[in-house]
Amino acid sequence: MSSPSKRREMDLMKLMMSDYKVDMVNDGMQEFFVEFRGPNESIYQGGIWRVRVELPDAYPYKSPSIGFINKIYHPNVDEMSGSVCLDVINQTWSPMFDLVNVFEVFLPQLLLYPNPSDPLNGDAAALMMRDRPAYEQKSTVKNTPNQRMLVSAQKTSPVTKS
Repeated sequence: MSSPSKRREMDLMKLMMSDYKVDMVNDGMQEFFVEFRGPNESIYQGGIWRVRVELPDAYPYKSPSIGFINKIYHPNVDEMSGSVCLDVINQTWSPMFDLVNVFEVFLPQLLLYPNPSDPLNGDAAALMMRDRPAYEQKSTVKNTPNQRMLVSAQKTSPVTKS
């Protein structure tokens, strides 16, 4: 077993041993879904998202592709594909990072501190800059059974490769 595949296996096991629900797509360890909860003290608190993760053959030397499957209204998440615009994943990835970093640090930071000056969702960015309270109202998770059902109902979505 090569070093990248050992690292992939180790990082995936570490993520599974954390408090994240992980659903494998196939027998391989390159594509899977993670149940991600919105960060506390944020407009996304109470939300549950299904996030698709694809690990390239060169992981951890090359970053994973990350995409939200169910809808999230955010300037740095493409509304159609769910792709994430996050420099640490797309440009400054380092093998020092792992999958737990993605779900415990990078995605929560993205939701807590949106960057409307580098948007994937222009409407959300414009609304955020023009009328912050309206943006927050539109983005705020309504903790309803329908939101929870989205996690299990939506299975696939395109993810932009990093």
